[in-house]
Amino acid sequence: MNANNPLIQLHDVTKVFLTEEIETHALSRIHLKINQGEYVSIAGPSGCGKSTMLSILGLLDSPTKGSYTFNGRTVESLSHSQRARIRNREIGFIFQSFNLIGDLSVFENVELPLTYRGIRLSERRDRVGQALERVEMEHRSKHLPGQLSGGQQQRVAVARALAGRPLVLLADEPTGNLDSRNGQAVMELLDDLHQEGATICMVTHDPRYSRHAERTVNLFDGRVVDEQLAKDGQV
Repeated sequence: MNANNPLIQLHDVTKVFLTEEIETHALSRIHLKINQGEYVSIAGPSGCGKSTMLSILGLLDSPTKGSYTFNGRTVESLSHSQRARIRNREIGFIFQSFNLIGDLSVFENVELPLTYRGIRLSERRDRVGQALERVEMEHRSKHLPGQLSGGQQQRVAVARALAGRPLVLLADEPTGNLDSRNGQAVMELLDDLHQEGATICMVTHDPRYSRHAERTVNLFDGRVVDEQLAKDGQV
């Protein structure tokens, strides 16, 4: 895809939450394009709308106004089942809290989304093995999440996302529950994946980690206040 055909495009997106007759404008008139192969950081302080934007990008929520085009498809025209299919097949999620299932092994956690897709056993095993090898966790494949460190659990979560071979990786504060050493290791892993061609959109409030991206979109009070390119030395 080129700049004229972005993988992700938000046009004039607004998100309003209504609670007890109070309107909260989480996002206001957001415009965003992400091309295939880009590494984009969405940065800003807590409460600025970062996670809301990522939920919309991941088809977990819908805008109140505006439009979202993903891989050439207008999202608002899709049914719930079509959105679920895209989430399962084309979007890889990496969460702050890892979201691993405690009574499943590392291998089984990575394999589970592939099982939902009906992928045959032999291919599932190949994909899981390759993904765990890529994050250097194949030697822990039989362990339970509770037997792993936080950094190791996040590597497994990255492997789970990779095994689905998504078009884009959406990372929501992927270092939020990690110490600085493990956080840096996860960021280096994301750097490597980007160098190999992965499209990554990451939410972070930490400027140390936003510097890893090619482009940083800064939010404040639900609005884009500026964008910075890493090559400018401003990110």
